[in-house]
Amino acid sequence: MKPIALIAALVALGCASAAAAQNAGQIASVRNGANCPRCNLFQADLANLELKNKNLSGARLRQADFSAAIMNRTRFTGGDLRDVNAYGAVLTGASFAHADLTNASFVGAYLQGANFAGARLAGVNFSGAEMDRAIGLTQGQLNQACGDGSTALPRGLSLPRCR
Repeated sequence: MKPIALIAALVALGCASAAAAQNAGQIASVRNGANCPRCNLFQADLANLELKNKNLSGARLRQADFSAAIMNRTRFTGGDLRDVNAYGAVLTGASFAHADLTNASFVGAYLQGANFAGARLAGVNFSGAEMDRAIGLTQGQLNQACGDGSTALPRGLSLPRCR
C-alpha cells in the first residue's frame, strides 16, 4: 500500500472508531427523558438527572456517569454498565438483571428493591450502599464485589472489604 493510501485508510479507521464510540443524539434524548433500549450511551453524562421509569435495557452505558441521579424503576436489563459511576445515585427498584456491571462504582447508592439476578458484579464497589432489600443477589456474585462496614446487604449475604 502506498504511504498516502495507508494514511487515508488510518484516518478513515480513526473516524469510524470515534463515530462508534457513542451516539450524541441518543444521549441527548435520554437526558431529555426518552426511553432508549439498546442505545449506544457510552460515556453518557447522566449525573444529577431525574430519569424515573426509563427503559435502557440492553443499552451500552459503559463508563457512564450516574452520580447523584435519581433513576428509580429504570430498566438496565442485559446492558453493558462496565465502569459506570453511580456515586450517590438513587436506583430504587431498578433492574440490573443480566447486566454487566464489571468495575462499576455504587458508592453511597440507594439500591433498595433493585434486581441483580444474573448480573455480573466483578470488581463492583458497593461501599456505603443501601441494598438490604435488593433482590436476585447471590453470595457468588457478591464474592466478586466489595463493600465496607456501612454497606447494608440482604440478610445472610456478605461482601469482601474493599482495599
